[in-house]
Amino acid sequence: MGKSIELSEDSQILNALLDATVDAIIISNETGDILRANKAASTLFGHSQDQLLGSHINTLMPQDMRAPHQRYVERYLASGEARVVGKGREVEALRADGTVVPVHISLGVTKVNGSTAFVALMHDLTRRRAAEEAAARSQRMDAIGRMTGGIAHDFNNLLTVVIGNLELLDAQVMPRNADQLITDALAAAELGAELTSQLVMFARKRPLRAGQIDLNDGLSKAVALLRHTISAQCEIVVSMGKDLWTVSADATQLQTAILNLALNSQDAMPKGGRIFLETSNVEIDDTYLAQELGVGPGRYVRLSVSDTGDGMSKEQRSLALEPFFTTKKVGEGTGLGLSMVYGFTKQSGGHITLYSEPGQGTTVSLYFPAADDRQIATPQNAHLHPAEKHLGAGQTILIVEDDPRISRLSEARLSALGFECICAPNADIAWKLIQSDIDLALVFTDMVMPGSMSGYELAQRISVEAPDLPVLITSGFSESVMQDRNIGSEYPVLRKPYRQGDLVEAVFGALGRS
Repeated sequence: MGKSIELSEDSQILNALLDATVDAIIISNETGDILRANKAASTLFGHSQDQLLGSHINTLMPQDMRAPHQRYVERYLASGEARVVGKGREVEALRADGTVVPVHISLGVTKVNGSTAFVALMHDLTRRRAAEEAAARSQRMDAIGRMTGGIAHDFNNLLTVVIGNLELLDAQVMPRNADQLITDALAAAELGAELTSQLVMFARKRPLRAGQIDLNDGLSKAVALLRHTISAQCEIVVSMGKDLWTVSADATQLQTAILNLALNSQDAMPKGGRIFLETSNVEIDDTYLAQELGVGPGRYVRLSVSDTGDGMSKEQRSLALEPFFTTKKVGEGTGLGLSMVYGFTKQSGGHITLYSEPGQGTTVSLYFPAADDRQIATPQNAHLHPAEKHLGAGQTILIVEDDPRISRLSEARLSALGFECICAPNADIAWKLIQSDIDLALVFTDMVMPGSMSGYELAQRISVEAPDLPVLITSGFSESVMQDRNIGSEYPVLRKPYRQGDLVEAVFGALGRS
């Protein structure tokens, strides 16, 4: 057997581990005195290890963080309530020279000789922040470069009006319509100044400045820029919801997000197509919907950008929000557009969904919390109406969905309504089940799935060979994309994500009940 490690040897190993760690480690007692600090902590904070020992932990925090930190420690010691222990978070730390450095801190608690000790592990985020800022600048410049051609063309047209009218006014013989020429010249100059202002605002580096904004107003301004940028082969279709709730977001970053999404849509349609931009109010008072979106109940404003382009594969969808992932050729994009949109939406307290299938286009929806939102205490489907609980009355619904998570969710929703459920992962298997002796009341199918037959093609086949079997189609694509493909008139369509009440209404309708 090997020699047992003595306490002194154990201490030496601990010291070696602390000094070998690249992240700062500081151990403090319950009164805030620093008991131990490794070399990385000395490097991060600019104090020697001897200076750190015995000093108060507050000296390493900006002034505005000291009082909240003290209250947290007192609350923890009194009640054991641990809001941040074991959870990483990003904060700012104060260096010896007075500068502030961003760090990611993880906090642990232990007992030393019967007293509470706090262990803080801190990672310097300076390089990562610099890389993020460089990436953001790169993305802005990439978008600006793509916008330049369209804006330069319009700007040259404006200058032609200005110069031409002024040359006529400078001629020996003043024309009779001199006043109109001056008016046209001034209007063109003002529009040129507005274009320049928008471009400068778009390019400017600045932190998020959230304010109360109207998404329709932000969309209008973004569309004004897109008109000068998007290829003539791509048609822009705008549908603005009425009486939108205000949201809290950075107006410029919102326009940047819309531009990024629209330019991505253009790239996905090299032969042209349609880009749909839509806004609407969405109220989430349903636990199923909240679960599907990953947000809390409340009121949201949805902004959707859709296209009729190439779409994405399952693998591409799983990576689409990752930084630097791109399906474009080298030199044609940084792969930061969607990740930046995701980051902006999350920073605004919102959520993003992405629906896409190869050859079927893409719909990206951003959900922003209403600025004056109040949490809804009782989700709608927590207390279903007695009639809704027995809606199914033992009838069987065939769920056709390739995503197992959504399939399980749909089964739970429909089972709550009293239906028996059978699940099929694709339309081919679903068709075999339909041809068997199973008595089905309804086929509830996703529109686009892998395999030889899509959900829409399955519906068409059922209408020919089993015309008495009702079909309800569901899809994450926007209504505009489905209407563009003439889907929605032949069969009822329920757009994802949907509330339980929407599902009840759609099922009632598909079954021919009122």
